[in-house]
Amino acid sequence: MDIKNNENNHNEKHVHSHDVSSIKGGNFIITVLLNFAITAVEIIGGLYSGSLSLISDALHNLSDAIGIIISYIAIKISKKENDKNRTFGYKRSGILAAVINSSVLIIISVFLFKEAYTKFMNTTSINGLIVIWVALIGIVANTLGAYLLHGGSHEDMNVKATYIHLFSDALASLGVVIGGILIYFFKIYWVDSVLSVLIGLYVLKESFEILKDAVNILMQGVPENIEIDKVAGVITSIQGVEDVHHVHLWSLDEKNINFEAHVNVKDMMVSETKEIYEKIQKELHEHFGITHVTIQFECNCCSGVGIIKKN
Repeated sequence: MDIKNNENNHNEKHVHSHDVSSIKGGNFIITVLLNFAITAVEIIGGLYSGSLSLISDALHNLSDAIGIIISYIAIKISKKENDKNRTFGYKRSGILAAVINSSVLIIISVFLFKEAYTKFMNTTSINGLIVIWVALIGIVANTLGAYLLHGGSHEDMNVKATYIHLFSDALASLGVVIGGILIYFFKIYWVDSVLSVLIGLYVLKESFEILKDAVNILMQGVPENIEIDKVAGVITSIQGVEDVHHVHLWSLDEKNINFEAHVNVKDMMVSETKEIYEKIQKELHEHFGITHVTIQFECNCCSGVGIIKKN
């Protein structure tokens, strides 16, 4: 017999400290416009000054704008109601967008490493003053965009990936400003390549962390902060439970953790299992943040199967 938790009760209990919905609308649109504006300004400035670093930064900003659009579309899709074809709804669309955005960041970082090496080996003269002013515009615009998305980056992996895009661009623009100053006053052209590598390493680190978490969710892996043995221990400590087996534990998205298992109890009426189920649900939510629990109660079944059933 399957007993499922009440979704309405979960919604009432599970409260978040940040309202991400306000960030995902108008602020996303503003950041897209900012990034397209930065892209145009940096391409013009790069062509006029002969600066490859400005053009590279423009390509980075263009990828950000595209990434933000993907994120916004994913957020809209994730709000669609579940139906007979998508019984879990569309919540994982945001995770897919995070994978795409993080993957793009990694590809861009590798491209920047290649360009940094090329520039280091073949330094060319550029107009440092134009580079400084154009990069300053990039810093202001990217910092503003990152600020608009900062609050939601704590609650949503998709927003976090986009926020890192913008924050890394602000750092990249800062590096270009510093490089422009050194080029303008001291003719040190190779410094831009060094700064690009340092920024690329930071972006790679953050991108791999997001990608790892997103892939774990898509592979229906156990959340990193939860140990199945401890979950089973909590359940078996409840009076009336004899053992737990056939356990499955996975994240639907960042906020929704699902759990299902078979639980052996003594021979009893169906109505008597309600109290045991409610205790299991309460303990799993309080100890592990598990939001959706499905239990199949059994009596003297599946002896010796173990917590995880082997295929």
